[in-house]
Amino acid sequence: MPFYSKILNSYVRINATIKRRKIPMKLMFASDLHGSAYYGRKMLEIYEKSGASQLIFLGDILYHGPRNDLPREYAPKEVIAMLNPLKNQILSVRGNCDTEVDQMVLEFPILADYGFLMVDGIRIYATHGHIFNENHLPPVQDGDVLIHGHTHILEAKEIQAEDGRRVKILNPGSVSIPKGGNPNTYAILEDGLFSILDLEGNAVRQIRL
Repeated sequence: MPFYSKILNSYVRINATIKRRKIPMKLMFASDLHGSAYYGRKMLEIYEKSGASQLIFLGDILYHGPRNDLPREYAPKEVIAMLNPLKNQILSVRGNCDTEVDQMVLEFPILADYGFLMVDGIRIYATHGHIFNENHLPPVQDGDVLIHGHTHILEAKEIQAEDGRRVKILNPGSVSIPKGGNPNTYAILEDGLFSILDLEGNAVRQIRL
């Protein structure tokens, strides 16, 4: 089956399942864990308490990467053991530090370069950010949303492209190695409100989609 047909079929199945089960549309977004068992535990504790129906992970799950210092309690094997039991609740895209070796030990797909989410009629293009980002937009339409990680810097704003398209740019920041003076963060999307929160649950930035 062609690659794009697989994506379309998966999209149809996911949306049909959501409609059939009437899952509340509350989503948690996280990115750039980089193998930290300490922040992996924190992230999953927050996810469990949040009531979100899915954890959307924007890449860089296990490997710390050559440009980063080791995160607190760097233990990829422990992170694997934490995440695999939640394989049916995690949707992930590939980060620039994620490899086929990582896919061999993780029981949910991580090697897709991007994915689409339809939330309350809004199309969200999810990717890691090392290829498509604010300065190199993917093929999105006016009013779409681009969400990515990679920079480890939180973001929630609307931009206007040179051709006039208005696109919202979202980045939940890094759960383990934040940069730019930011705290460790994740994000929640509920009722059209995208909230970036620190690990104590304080809203750092919000935007309505």
